[in-house]
Amino acid sequence: MRTPVRSVQGAALLTTGLLAGAFGYGAANVVPTFAAVPLDVRLTFHTTMMKVNEPVMRSAMALAILTSFGLAVVTRGLSRRLAIGAGALALTSLLVTVFGNVPLHAHIRQWAATSVTPGYVEILQRWELFHTLRTLTAVAAFVLIVSVAVFVQPTIRSLR
Repeated sequence: MRTPVRSVQGAALLTTGLLAGAFGYGAANVVPTFAAVPLDVRLTFHTTMMKVNEPVMRSAMALAILTSFGLAVVTRGLSRRLAIGAGALALTSLLVTVFGNVPLHAHIRQWAATSVTPGYVEILQRWELFHTLRTLTAVAAFVLIVSVAVFVQPTIRSLR
């Protein structure tokens, strides 16, 4: 049985696009808003948002990874290489989130419940740096999948 390449390609486009869009929205709107409000408002909002955001974004990253690598499985040649690159970039977004942003959320939650500690500005800047990095990797993954869909005639891999 053949996997419909166009369906897998569509799923990869959708999931990488949603991931890039969500991180891009955060970079373009949420992060500047954090900078514009008083610190206590930022900490309260950030903590509350992460409760909802973490499971949603982890799911989005997992789906982007799976569909990108799924596209690599059902294609060959340049399409496969681009899909592998997109999967690796989506995986990088996940790793940056898990090992970069999430540990910093613990500091932010603690500050929201008590008070900020010395060095908090550097920790918030590090969170923003990690967010920028995961946003760029998610956008790059999306660009690679768009390239497969728009510019590359996929070579279908025989599943026999």
